[in-house]
Amino acid sequence: MTDTTASLDRRDLLAWYDRHRRRLPWRAPPGTQSDPYHVWLSEIMLQQTTVAAVDAYFRAFTDRWPGIADLAAAPLDAVLTAWAGLGYYARARNLHRCAGMVAQDLDGRFPTTPDALQTLPGVGTYTAAAIAAIAFDHPVVPADGNVERVCARLFAIETPLPAAKPALRQAAQRFADPYRPGDFAQAMMDLGATVCTPRQPRCVLCPWQSGCLARRYGRQADLPAKAGKAPKPIRRGTAFWLTDADGAVWLRQRPHKGLLGGMIEVPSSPWQPDAVGQADAAVPPVAADWRLLPGSVRHTFTHFDLELTVQVARIRNADAIPDGFWAGIDRLGDLALPTVMRKIVRHAMVHAGEPAPAGSGRQPLAR
Repeated sequence: MTDTTASLDRRDLLAWYDRHRRRLPWRAPPGTQSDPYHVWLSEIMLQQTTVAAVDAYFRAFTDRWPGIADLAAAPLDAVLTAWAGLGYYARARNLHRCAGMVAQDLDGRFPTTPDALQTLPGVGTYTAAAIAAIAFDHPVVPADGNVERVCARLFAIETPLPAAKPALRQAAQRFADPYRPGDFAQAMMDLGATVCTPRQPRCVLCPWQSGCLARRYGRQADLPAKAGKAPKPIRRGTAFWLTDADGAVWLRQRPHKGLLGGMIEVPSSPWQPDAVGQADAAVPPVAADWRLLPGSVRHTFTHFDLELTVQVARIRNADAIPDGFWAGIDRLGDLALPTVMRKIVRHAMVHAGEPAPAGSGRQPLAR
């Protein structure tokens, strides 16, 4: 890695940011102090999620829970329901835990340094740095995916990701400075999001084009390098869409620990690896005249792909179900159904001839 910091003036990037900064609902207007609650909430939502996906969720959360004390006082189920569709649901559980800790144990005040922020639930190294820089002007440069890409190109770091992450974080810290650290952190993020993009970077618009080693060597399209990914394993199972005489659907709440913890589910068989026999695993939860719907539901998680067939049945004696609860079709849009469950609902309604639910309007059944 060649030292090129001397030719990369922070003031050039800040001047660019003052002209081209993105307008985001959680971002403070120029010259005003950022709200730590807004910064924290947006950073948790943005973990492994896009700005476009987060915008509506952030607005809905802050309309419903304007401050940290409001969120802390909310029932967890309400938070999970509002989060439904954003994915990575452990974030929502940690969000609620963190709100309670800040509101109750810290008198509603967030810690101001990266080390102290990392003691909060759900706040890791990057998130702590982002909150410290943006909300409290701590002189640190948070390295998200955009900043990593910018640094890989500026310093021509050829080590493939993810092994390059420590070097990229170190490169980002070369720019740490007490002068406008919050604006500079957001400027780096905006540069990566709008100019130094993953494909076809618009180098002619970059305020640092003359000091970028990747551009000098004609390597900007090749960096950051990425190690080859192993194919994701496939898991399969069967979802059971059970309705009663009135058309209500049988649902359950998943255990609070584990994948999709605390969310509402359409009950299913265990999700087994591809090689496991599905006939033994797909045991219906109750005796009924089950029939298999055509097609399947597919969903991608971080570490595996999921394929589910769907069986449907109607039962007269709703009291025969040992656990779970019954929900009318018109209530489904208001429940904490994660995206994969919304896909199951949509599949069942399309292929089993169920009436379409009214939903809640804000959270459609499929995204």
